[in-house]
Amino acid sequence: MSSSTPAKSGKTAKNTKTAKSAKPAKVAKAPKAESHLAMVRRARRINRELAEVYPYAHPELDFRNPFELLVATVLSAQTTDLRVNQTTPALFAAYPTPEDMAAAVPEEMEEIIRPTGFFRAKTKSLLGLSAALRDEFGGEVPGRLEDLVKLPGVGRKTANVVLGNAFGVPGITVDTHFGRLVRRWKWTDEEDPVKVEAVVAGIFPKSEWTMLSHRVVFHGRRICHARKPACGACPIAPLCPSYGEGETDPEKARKLLKYEMGGYPGQRLSPPADYPGKPAPALGAE
Repeated sequence: MSSSTPAKSGKTAKNTKTAKSAKPAKVAKAPKAESHLAMVRRARRINRELAEVYPYAHPELDFRNPFELLVATVLSAQTTDLRVNQTTPALFAAYPTPEDMAAAVPEEMEEIIRPTGFFRAKTKSLLGLSAALRDEFGGEVPGRLEDLVKLPGVGRKTANVVLGNAFGVPGITVDTHFGRLVRRWKWTDEEDPVKVEAVVAGIFPKSEWTMLSHRVVFHGRRICHARKPACGACPIAPLCPSYGEGETDPEKARKLLKYEMGGYPGQRLSPPADYPGKPAPALGAE
């Protein structure tokens, strides 16, 4: 019994020595917080690089005048620009002016715009805004934000689309794509579109607002998708703090590209002359 005691003591001493000499595991340091100035510089660089990727960025709704753009933007809620573009030729053939549209039979208009979804609510908005344009603005679309947002069915997003693309008045259009990407890029963590607009407006000069909106939306539709972004094919991956949320393998990522980036038609039936993709098919010709 006495001979076993030293052995036990020696084992304990050895274990104690080993425990004392073991080095503590290294703890990974948290990434250094990005300063506001650094974020602004990164955001502006992203914008510059997107301008090189999408020099042809444009509104993806077909229109020939402010009225058509206003109507098309109202119709674009809860549907694709492609579906709107396939629907508006018949709509504008039937009701080319605010006066014509204000006098439309609701059931007849509903049938025309049915493919865009929520057609009853949209018909009500179009009849209301057309009557307001006829009665309050002499049949012309106003070029001021405060006037546009008073029209039925017209919010800040729609107003900024019309102002920026029909009147040349700078505006930031915060749709689902824009909001998703600016949060992925850590420009803001705001969810409310009005707050997002205010934050982004503070990052960029006013002269960039409209084109920035187009570039971000183009990127969201073509590469930085909601469910599976094509990270491995993204030209601004080095600037993205959310890189890796999507497919990082270059070959697999390239298969996720949409519209002209993937060799497919765009959303406009009548795209600008410098658009490198194919025009979208007319309704029923998909």
